[in-house]
Amino acid sequence: MSCLTDGELNMLNGNFLCGVVEGFYGRPWTTEQRKELFKRMNKLGMNTYLYAPKDDYKHRAYWRDLYSVEEADHLTTLIESAKENNITFVYALSPGLDITFSNSKEITCLKRKLEQISTFGCTAFSLLFDDIETEMSGADKEIFQSFAHAQVSVTNEVYQHLAQPTFLFCPTEYCATRAVPDVQNSEYLNTIGSKLLPGIDILWTGPKVISKRISIQSVEEISTVLCRPPVIWDNYHANDYDQRRLFLGPYDGRTPELIPYLHGVLLNPNCEYEANFIPLHTVAQWSKSNIDGVKKDIVISDSSVTSDIKLETEVDCSSDEDISSKLSESYQPRSALIVAINDWLTELYTKKVAAWVQPLAGPPESTQTVVNTCMTVNTCMTVTSTTNTCVPVSGITPLSAAANGIPQLSDSGGSYMQPTMNPVYSFGDCKPEVEPMDTIPTIGTATVTSTAAPVSSSIELELKPIDTDAENIDVEIKEAKCDEQTDSDTDTVMQIDSTEEIADKKDVEDKLSFEDMALLVDLFYLPFEHGRTAVKLLNDFHWLKTNARCLRSAKSKKTAASEEVTEWQSRAKTFEEQVNMVNVMADRLVKIPNRALVYDFYPYVWDIRGVLGLLSSFVKWLENVTY
Repeated sequence: MSCLTDGELNMLNGNFLCGVVEGFYGRPWTTEQRKELFKRMNKLGMNTYLYAPKDDYKHRAYWRDLYSVEEADHLTTLIESAKENNITFVYALSPGLDITFSNSKEITCLKRKLEQISTFGCTAFSLLFDDIETEMSGADKEIFQSFAHAQVSVTNEVYQHLAQPTFLFCPTEYCATRAVPDVQNSEYLNTIGSKLLPGIDILWTGPKVISKRISIQSVEEISTVLCRPPVIWDNYHANDYDQRRLFLGPYDGRTPELIPYLHGVLLNPNCEYEANFIPLHTVAQWSKSNIDGVKKDIVISDSSVTSDIKLETEVDCSSDEDISSKLSESYQPRSALIVAINDWLTELYTKKVAAWVQPLAGPPESTQTVVNTCMTVNTCMTVTSTTNTCVPVSGITPLSAAANGIPQLSDSGGSYMQPTMNPVYSFGDCKPEVEPMDTIPTIGTATVTSTAAPVSSSIELELKPIDTDAENIDVEIKEAKCDEQTDSDTDTVMQIDSTEEIADKKDVEDKLSFEDMALLVDLFYLPFEHGRTAVKLLNDFHWLKTNARCLRSAKSKKTAASEEVTEWQSRAKTFEEQVNMVNVMADRLVKIPNRALVYDFYPYVWDIRGVLGLLSSFVKWLENVTY
């Protein structure tokens, strides 16, 4: 398999769609980020990009409006860039919020909008009817038998009007937990499957909006109902429902033996573009791991420790009964993670300017951070409506924030973390003049002090008896000057060599290692589990807190330290070392030349570093408190 090119792998996989859907809620990616994404996807052997950012308001809220000339130029550039990298650009439209299916003018608007997109060079389209009210208008009830019949009628008409291009459809019931009453007996899904033209692919997120695992049994069930294999819209790494978390772990919970049962997998990843290197890298590895189309019902899970994090209240529809004890050897998440991290290390030292950074401004009038609050956990096609809620940042003043290296808001009141409603073109590519993290020191940043001696500006000469002969005096002066120059040059060369050695050593110390990046990934692993290092930190802290009573007993009796006390102190030291490792990793991270990555990661790393600092202080207090 390693001898095959990406193109040959795609041919062997047939028409299997493997790629990315930009379908999250929040600040969309920039034009430059998308172009870089296409190059990365091409390099990884991926072939499809679905354009569905909810904050391009002409994609959803104002779907009837045509794009302006400037917006059209940006979309045309994107589509051309995708073609240059052998990526199919799929333009998605979400008219479900307020469309009247029985109104011919509405259908004309829909056709006209997609016709405009086709003039940009786009040859693949999608209609999304996710996260909308299921109650039809009075006019629609008079014409259509059901909501499903209305959606099918419009979709089929548009599909045929566009000469049956590559076309994807997202149903309103897009996962098992949203099927009424269930997948097999859903009148809506059965109507969609039987009435939708066979050339149209249907998107599906699995058992849930964010599915912990997707089994072959569940895919076979939905394939039977839909009368075709689905394309998985995979929200496994999506984080738009929780702005405190990133998901950097490998693609997991989906066996490669699923591939023959599907028509594709499109990953809806983290909102932060730079956080998606490992998710994309590992899903690409996954897609290539079963090109022979072998069908085996094996669900891989090489996870270390699984926590009971539930993202929905419904019972998990997937069963552990279909998990074979024999794991597939074609794709192992941990092995794929190692490969991805090694490739990622080169990206860290590629000089890149942060997309959202604004010039450093003075302290803002308000210390409130604006965050996007979703009404429901709908990461597939996101939410029907949102509210911007001002959440005070407790304990942080503008002055302390600036002193501690926290990026400041501009005078306009906007935050580089704040989702905004923007058209497709208005995500400025301007370069910032100043970066806060380049000009403000952060807490805990290690400083290296040079130990080289200063270069001497004068040389002490050996005292000799004065020669009264003028000619001899001149000769001695010349010789002394010559010796002084020679010694000075030698001393300067030695000092330069010493300085260069110190600088080289400092560069090595400041450079991120594989272990640093593995630690970062473990701290921000996957939605249903923490990485191994994170689990160890949590377990160690819990043990130290629970067993601190031994210290109290030893101090009250004023006896020599027992074995229990010695063990507690040893584990406390280990915990402190782990916390220091996180601090070192964080200090190294903010110094890399890839500033785009730094600014995407900085709020999360700062947050977890602060939490660990509090835990460390608490452990020290437990050890030193007087009972």
